[in-house]
Amino acid sequence: MSRITNKLRSLLLEKMEKNKTIELEAGAGGKKSNDLISQIKKNLMFQSRWKNTDDDGATFTIGKEHLTFTADAFIVDPLFFPGGDIGKIAICGTINDLSVMGARPIGIALSLVIEEGFPEKDLQKIIQSIGKISKATGVPIVTGDTKVTEKGKIDKLEITTAGVGIAKKIIQNNGARVGDVVVASGNLGEHAVALLAKRFNYQSKIKSDCRPLILELQAVGKYLTSCKDPTRGGSAAVLNEIAEKSKIKILLEEERLPFAKEVVALSELLGIDKFSFPSEGRFVATTPQKYASKVIKILQKYNSEAKIIGTVQKGKGVYLKTSLGGTKIIDVPQGKLIPRIC
Repeated sequence: MSRITNKLRSLLLEKMEKNKTIELEAGAGGKKSNDLISQIKKNLMFQSRWKNTDDDGATFTIGKEHLTFTADAFIVDPLFFPGGDIGKIAICGTINDLSVMGARPIGIALSLVIEEGFPEKDLQKIIQSIGKISKATGVPIVTGDTKVTEKGKIDKLEITTAGVGIAKKIIQNNGARVGDVVVASGNLGEHAVALLAKRFNYQSKIKSDCRPLILELQAVGKYLTSCKDPTRGGSAAVLNEIAEKSKIKILLEEERLPFAKEVVALSELLGIDKFSFPSEGRFVATTPQKYASKVIKILQKYNSEAKIIGTVQKGKGVYLKTSLGGTKIIDVPQGKLIPRIC
């Protein structure tokens, strides 16, 4: 009887596996995103001369320098929002993925998939946004592709990018060390609030934090032991990634949290953890205590809200020291996060 039961159980599990579908939250940057990406990598990755392939980019050593390579896709709702549009996110996001690795971006490929009937004037606005950032940063769009698909096949517009850069030193996510401090380059989560306010017709003065990070990171990169831009999954996802890869514990201090009052208010109103709110023009990093004041002083030239938000200690995971003296876990975001945010 037990053999029959076990066989039926195995057949049922096999059928469930075959009938699995991809859920919306698998693209939102939390645990389900990590699981999906791991599953994809398991079937694609093999040993090669490329390194850091478990990150948002990969590196290839050529002599004393490192070629860095990244790719990204952007589906944003709405396409236009306070502080930017899908085009600005696309170029800034690609530039920033290279910059947080310590690279100087040198070229970007841009591909557009456009829904039939999309307004030409909106497309021109988006292209102008991309061109403006490209010229301001000196990072050229060097190649790309454009496709138009039948109405209803996609929702308005999708952008895919790839970027290459050159680095003398790669900043890895596994470099945080006990005794380091945790730094935020500015207030976090404002990109999410700008989009959500527009999406739900909520009155807000917050604009997206979307911007390129080249100058800040060129100025402080040599002092950093780890670095990441908190896009999908927000600061909770990236800090947990740094803690896990570095095999350390991160302790944040509630009184130093880099969230504007309006970000906190919308988080409470919607019941969404503020730590899962993404940014598109900020980074969190670790640096040795001896460089902390220098790093903050430099960063505050670009953003007055740059600050130390915590410390690196022995242990594992990410924790918040509350104003009452207790501690709470800041875990990898799970459940239904914010879809189509970047």
